[in-house]
Amino acid sequence: MNIGALIKKLRTEHGFSQEELGAMLGVQRAAVQKWESGAVKNLKRDTLKKLSEIFNVPPSSFIAEDYMNYDNVISFPKMNRIPLVGTIACGSPILASENIDGEVTVPEEINADFALRCKGDSMIDARINNGDIVYIRQQPTVENGEIAAVLIDEEATLKRVYLSDNTITLVACNPKYQPFVYTGEQLNQIRILGKAVGFTSTLL
Repeated sequence: MNIGALIKKLRTEHGFSQEELGAMLGVQRAAVQKWESGAVKNLKRDTLKKLSEIFNVPPSSFIAEDYMNYDNVISFPKMNRIPLVGTIACGSPILASENIDGEVTVPEEINADFALRCKGDSMIDARINNGDIVYIRQQPTVENGEIAAVLIDEEATLKRVYLSDNTITLVACNPKYQPFVYTGEQLNQIRILGKAVGFTSTLL
């Protein structure tokens, strides 16, 4: 399957019009039409990255001709759109409009309420790298050892959480970082935003 046919198939499966896909990519409908017709063979690097995020497929899918044979693979799952949360505005609810940087798509079987973009290398031993999109199910607590998005003084971080008597310990998945331990009044600085239920790696 060529690149144009793949884009058209994915767009149709996700229920997007050419205008809607163009708007998400920051291009005109005519550009999408040219891609799907095969008039344009090589797409820009930024476009490849955006397409991979929108359709949740590897960027390489849009590079090599006949990369995918749909007779030999499982159909792509149905997708939902969830908000991508950026900097947390002071005191505002996590999904307040001022906190949201955009939307990402996620398979509907992943029960997630919002997504965060991972920063830094503190979670690399969990295979979560800088720039990866992590899907979060909103909930006020998690089981010991689960990875969660945690708000610390209006700064969201991703860590393994361990709860004990009047203590919360946040542990990075990288041995070069020491655990953070919060007790007593320090617990007022901490709020669990939700459990990490999946992530998408950045390949480019």
